Amino acid sequence: MMRQKLPVALTIAGSDSGGGAGIQADLKTFAAMGVHGTSVITCITAQNPKQVLSIEPCSPRMVRRQMEAVFGELAPRAVKTGMLFSAKNISVVSAFLQETRCLLVVDPVMLSTSRARLLEPAAEKALRQKLIPLAALVTPNLDEAEILAEQKISSPEDLRAAARKIYARYGCATLVKGGHLAEAAGHPNREAIDIFFDGSTEWLLSAPFVRGVPTHGTGCTYSAAICAALALGRDMAGAVEAGKNFISSAIANSYRIGRHFALDQTGITRGRH
Repeated sequence: MMRQKLPVALTIAGSDSGGGAGIQADLKTFAAMGVHGTSVITCITAQNPKQVLSIEPCSPRMVRRQMEAVFGELAPRAVKTGMLFSAKNISVVSAFLQETRCLLVVDPVMLSTSRARLLEPAAEKALRQKLIPLAALVTPNLDEAEILAEQKISSPEDLRAAARKIYARYGCATLVKGGHLAEAAGHPNREAIDIFFDGSTEWLLSAPFVRGVPTHGTGCTYSAAICAALALGRDMAGAVEAGKNFISSAIANSYRIGRHFALDQTGITRGRH
């Protein structure tokens, strides 16, 4: 009997006790995309969709040992990073990944949807200098893109400029996520747009904007879907397109759990609840 062989993807991120973001969201996305998900937990958070109550980072030694365990037997084809929190953990992760040849997707997690800071102030420099330059793709949201590009973003043209600045500074393809651009600018929008730029190709990705659905975990899910697509052998443009389709479907088919909305990361269209 021939058994199916699945490619491996790795997420290096924080644990979300509410199950909507972080490691939990990434592993659900990997499974829905048809890859085997492995994980390195960088910190434990006490959080729910409304707020982050507490963060406790793992030791750099434990982070390194988890990576050694995964790569020792389950070498991933693609890796994504999410919440790393501390400069020490960013240094450990970047030093280890520099020794591998994996495609790396960096989700530069700095702030939660609830505006809690998820990156220590001292860690931002390490993120900029050590990790992002290793990436095949970096996926900042509006707030993160403003920090990395050092500019305000209030229009699609600003998105384009920010993507080009980030590429020029860090040398990696950039996907600036502009889903909440119109809300931030104070005018209605019917489309959720993102800008992809890899140094030669600029691409606008668009999907209908779904109103009234909080977006806790969307950044994690989006980058995880791209990582999974890369592990499946797609090129970067195809992986980004697959990620956009996956997150758009996950938002459109979201459902209520408790007093909140959750993304549909099953990969099965079940319709709005």
